[in-house]
Amino acid sequence: MADTVRTYLLLAWTWLRASAQYPGPLITMAVGAFAINMLDVVAIWVIFEHTPSLAGFGLAEVMFLYGTSSLSFAVSDMLFGNLDRLSQHIRTGSFDAMLIRPASAFVQMAVDRFSVHRFGRITQAVIVLAIALPRLDLPWSRAWAVPPMILCGIVIFSSLFALAGAAQFLLTDAPEVANAFTYGGSTLTQYPLSVYGRDLVRGVTFVVPLAFVNWQPALFVLDRPDPLGLPYWLRFVSPLAALTLAAVAALAWRAGVRRYRSTGS
Repeated sequence: MADTVRTYLLLAWTWLRASAQYPGPLITMAVGAFAINMLDVVAIWVIFEHTPSLAGFGLAEVMFLYGTSSLSFAVSDMLFGNLDRLSQHIRTGSFDAMLIRPASAFVQMAVDRFSVHRFGRITQAVIVLAIALPRLDLPWSRAWAVPPMILCGIVIFSSLFALAGAAQFLLTDAPEVANAFTYGGSTLTQYPLSVYGRDLVRGVTFVVPLAFVNWQPALFVLDRPDPLGLPYWLRFVSPLAALTLAAVAALAWRAGVRRYRSTGS
């Protein structure tokens, strides 16, 4: 594990040094990522200009949900977001080269073209969360759950990126299918799940565990009853859901690599 982390950091630093040779475009992309994601906040603000609550949740509470989801997704996207581009490497044959190098193909894929511009999204999420938390005035008896919530969200989204990459060993022409669960999952968890239908909420609770990114633990942090009447103990299942999904993603990635056949390029 230590060697894997060291390899990742060395490759990331190499890509950062390369991209730093062109500071103008780098800064522009970082600012652009920050500005584009701020449009999501503007959309939430516009909603609350016309209604005092969203599915019973106030502005600060929705911003809290948005901030935790966005921060978890932004970190996982920075670390492992390139995995959903595996099909491009398979088609061009560059994944073959990764397999023969003395480093994990998973790490090479994850860190490929690592760029600082993704820090723009992380910065935006941190700012939103920093504004929302003081407005909630959370007691320490519930505030302690915020860092574990974000960490579990990072693991869940990272696992989804890994599963998205593994799926492309089979669906080499359909990365959009994977994006529905990664980028689509990020958008889904930015709002109270009670605004969606019951069947969808059950699906993202018991099938694809997106509800454990922030919704279920947030009900504990905000001291709110579950609008759909799901069991109270689900609010503390995020670590188990994250570890289970991570184990499934690891098995899926290994199975995909084992069955991979070179393009012959």
